[in-house]
Amino acid sequence: MHIGVIGATGGIGSRVVTEALDRGHHVTAFSRDATHVEDGRKNVVWKSVDVLDTDAVAAALPGMDVLISGFQPGNAAKDMADTVTRSIADPTAYATAARSLLKALESHPRTRLIVIGGAGSLETEPGVVRADSDALLHETLDAIGLPREYAAAVRGHRDALNVLRTSNRLWTYFSPAEDIAPGERTGRFRIGGDQPVTDADGRSRISMEDAAIALVDEAELPRFVQRRFTIGY
Repeated sequence: MHIGVIGATGGIGSRVVTEALDRGHHVTAFSRDATHVEDGRKNVVWKSVDVLDTDAVAAALPGMDVLISGFQPGNAAKDMADTVTRSIADPTAYATAARSLLKALESHPRTRLIVIGGAGSLETEPGVVRADSDALLHETLDAIGLPREYAAAVRGHRDALNVLRTSNRLWTYFSPAEDIAPGERTGRFRIGGDQPVTDADGRSRISMEDAAIALVDEAELPRFVQRRFTIGY
């Protein structure tokens, strides 16, 4: 299988690249500037692309089975504070990126799109979305150490999901757990739909390594076409 990964230098994206390569797939790894990337692994090609340049994305799609997008403003893996600032300054970037990707797929309708989004659009209970409530959002942001102003970016992720939901392309939206960080690759997690998966302590958490497993699993065996899914321990 040929898998494209946008945001391939990011925390989740870089792990998706590794997971896909370890399973024997061919990977095109995209970054805003891939000219300085040195990667001696087999079956991976690095290319520079701007996700907002629809024509450039479309030109890279021939022969690709699945495109996984981990788009973030800035480079969160290297400077999370900058990404947070950029996301607050322009929370519409996520929906704009979603529209660009869907437009690019119009000429390649068989290529699947998996968008790595946010957890804020998950339902705390049926019909109640965290991103729609200031109180719920502020509680979560306080708990994970993000400024309350980041609520605008959380809603930006929700808006991107809503953009996808109006499309007839082969899209999938992945909401990671609320607490996601580098950790252990266990392969032991549970899968959910529109509500977070929580552990025995009521925490919604997952490692980036296990998120990569779930994403490549979905690339290999589609279960959530035109749907959203999430995971957690």
